[in-house]
Amino acid sequence: MIVEFIDGSLFKEMILQGAHSLEKNKELINSLNVFPVPDGDTGTNMSLTMKAAVKEINACDSNSIEEVAKALANGSLMGARGNSGVILSQIFRGFAKGVKGKSKINTEEFAYAFTKGAETAYKAVMKPVEGTILTVARESAEQSLLIAKSEKDTIVFLQRVIKQAEITLKKTPDMLKVLKEAGVVDSGGKGLVYIYIGFLGALSGETFIKENEEIELATVTHTHEMIEDLEFSYCTEFLISASNINTDKFRDQIEELGDSLLVVGNENIVKVHIHTNNPGIALEKAIKLGHISDIKIDNMMLQQREQTKSNLKKRKMNQNKNYGIITVSMGEGLTRIFEDFAVDVIIEGGQTMNPSTEDFIKAIDTMDTDTIVILPNNSNIIMAANQAKVISSKNIIVIPTKSVPQGISALIAFNIDADARINEEAMLDALKNVKTAQVTYAIRDTTFNDIVIAKDDVIAMGNGEIKVAGKDLIEVSKKLLLELVSEEDEIITVYYGQDVAENDANKFVQELEKIFPNCDIELYDGGQPLYYYLFSIE
Repeated sequence: MIVEFIDGSLFKEMILQGAHSLEKNKELINSLNVFPVPDGDTGTNMSLTMKAAVKEINACDSNSIEEVAKALANGSLMGARGNSGVILSQIFRGFAKGVKGKSKINTEEFAYAFTKGAETAYKAVMKPVEGTILTVARESAEQSLLIAKSEKDTIVFLQRVIKQAEITLKKTPDMLKVLKEAGVVDSGGKGLVYIYIGFLGALSGETFIKENEEIELATVTHTHEMIEDLEFSYCTEFLISASNINTDKFRDQIEELGDSLLVVGNENIVKVHIHTNNPGIALEKAIKLGHISDIKIDNMMLQQREQTKSNLKKRKMNQNKNYGIITVSMGEGLTRIFEDFAVDVIIEGGQTMNPSTEDFIKAIDTMDTDTIVILPNNSNIIMAANQAKVISSKNIIVIPTKSVPQGISALIAFNIDADARINEEAMLDALKNVKTAQVTYAIRDTTFNDIVIAKDDVIAMGNGEIKVAGKDLIEVSKKLLLELVSEEDEIITVYYGQDVAENDANKFVQELEKIFPNCDIELYDGGQPLYYYLFSIE
């Protein structure tokens, strides 16, 4: 059987099979975590992103591949979870661009769409890293252009594209040291390969779906992070209104001015966000394109940490709120702490369940306030939160908190009486003054930074790296804190998880008080899964 063309109906089946292929293998993908900790979630995030896309294409009545691809892009955008899900949604967004105006495609057009997908994904990431899903997408797309020149059968074409994707995937440990040390290939790249395998199954007749099986759409609720010192002082945002704006060209013109760059929109109106030391230059380049408006320049370095928890208690009594706060939490104890801060919406969930862009949008839409602050509390949730910010018409401030302790520190710095700019600066500044760490267990044997780790060992992590491993929970935790706590530090906050008894946590704190007599040590029942202890050091 030869399949020369793919129309919308066939592409729908390809997407459905791709989603099922990914779902079947998500746990394997989850296990490819760089760190041997039980919170690998790439497979889960990519699978939930695909499920959201399937829901959207099922509502699409068109048999045109242009319309189905558009539904795929929209569904994956709203359902994107975690960094891997957001990048996947951008691959589909680019694919949709590549099939614009077409009711069906041949292999050459398929290859072009693959290429547009990889290009769009690279542009969506400020600092693309090779050895990731991006590389797998790009190299397989580049090879597809060569394959399509001589191969007209889409089945054979896709078989050869998958072969290239698998070759690139096997090379990812040679491109990223952390993958080689962990002894794994890139999990996002592996997920993309499984999607492509599902695509092929729809063309060749191999099904990944059992009879009467349907994709179950999960509902969410969820959290985790830590920010480097700010290299660029001014958070700059503005709109450009004109005709025929070339967003790619403008992005290239200002990319070197800073980081956290976002240039999104269409040929008539573009939203720009950049952290830079030279906002004037960015505006000067923008005004050459057309009318600029909604200019917002914030000095992120101005404020010092200056508020306490008592500042927030006024917030509970404020009947005419100027602010709304959304935070992500895991564990009943941590959720209660956020409730004490009068947080408006708490998106709850486990460490391996990241909320989607749509979850944030739904939370935003429930709030009737002037400004909404989002605390993602996990490095893998920040991209989805930022994507929600772009989609929403409300004034959204995303504070890039990478852990619950960072989220709490940001809330302490928040002042209900201050304006949005001051609060954003104060909360960002608070992140620089807190060190966070966590203690969990290993799910496999590995070696990281010359630390030999056996399955079920206790692992202590700080500053995004494994610091200590061993058999004894208390000894490993103490070694971690001895490495992280400096003479300048004054407060150590301990959040014990659901697998730690309160009595054991109290005994542990008593030992810490002897080791760190100059520090105030606070203990809270966090109730978090997977992690025995979370630490905040200030």
